[in-house]
Amino acid sequence: MMSAVAEHTELLSLAERAARAAGDLLRERLHAPTTGLAYKSSETDPVSDADRDAEAAIRGLLRDARPDDAMLGEEGTTSLGASGLRWVIDPLDGTVNFLYGQPTFAVSIACEDGEGPVVAVVHHPTSGETFTAMRGSGARLDGVELSVRRPESLAHALVATGFSYEPARRTLQGALVARVVPLVRDVRRAGSAAIDLAWVAAGRLDGYFEHGLNAWDWAAGALLVSEAGGKVLRVPPAGGLPDGLVAGAPDLVDALAELLDDRDGSA
Repeated sequence: MMSAVAEHTELLSLAERAARAAGDLLRERLHAPTTGLAYKSSETDPVSDADRDAEAAIRGLLRDARPDDAMLGEEGTTSLGASGLRWVIDPLDGTVNFLYGQPTFAVSIACEDGEGPVVAVVHHPTSGETFTAMRGSGARLDGVELSVRRPESLAHALVATGFSYEPARRTLQGALVARVVPLVRDVRRAGSAAIDLAWVAAGRLDGYFEHGLNAWDWAAGALLVSEAGGKVLRVPPAGGLPDGLVAGAPDLVDALAELLDDRDGSA
């Protein structure tokens, strides 16, 4: 019988192959004419054939290798399984960046069991970087072990965030960021939650927060951060915003979550 470590190693290898296959497809289409353009939650929330075809490529590889596993993908993949494992897939996190020809987009794949993510891959096609994590075995960037950065205080922290495509929610998020900006080193907005979380794990950012994420946005990135010695905290709805996520070094996460929960803005 295969050990848990051996099984997880196989799962991670499969996730890496699938992520790189999708990444190759996206890189080839980056500057090609857009096809199949449609919109989801709002008229600024696009999806194209690149998203769909990347998810199809991932789905095909996973199904061939693991037919009994469940799957959940941003572009409609939903299937039940009998193995107790589920793949959570974002084939193109950063679609707007991709459509504008900007390089900040990623393929995000996690495999989870009843306790949460087991393995995770965030692949950045334009640089070729691949961030990986396996539960209990650390996080790595192309084989090099990662560790979160530990700023002296919230005031020294470089934090990232993201925004909804829904105007009403964006208004609330903008007001929240305006409150955060004076209390941190600075704020970044890359346009890809998966990359933000991978960069927190790699120490390129100190922290990250965002409200209204879907499972495919954060499943892989959350394992990267926790395995790099960081903390990932789900925060409840507040101030008219849905539930959110905060990630970074443990002390920073606690301080940032307290700030976000200050609903009257008195912090």
